[in-house]
Amino acid sequence: MGIRIPMMIANAKQMFKLQTVPRGNQQEVPKGHLAVYVGEVEKKRFVVPLSYLNHPSFQDLLHQSEEEFGFFHPMGGLTIPCKEDVFVDLTSKLNAS
Repeated sequence: MGIRIPMMIANAKQMFKLQTVPRGNQQEVPKGHLAVYVGEVEKKRFVVPLSYLNHPSFQDLLHQSEEEFGFFHPMGGLTIPCKEDVFVDLTSKLNAS
């Protein structure tokens, strides 16, 4: 297990770099991906593959978003109300599977 944790951290950091988009390029979302805003107070933009939408864990986040925001998202895009580190952990697990 000692070897997996550093590998998971490295994978999460690499994925985090690929998924965050600088503020100046917010309109650029690659084909087959979706931009989401994550955070409880300060929202950070992530670009995730559409395939995540089929995963039950990601769908739970979508249901939380629906309960909190309905169809009104203050950031102008899909807003997910969870901690950023929880989201990064989830997406790193989905990316590994």
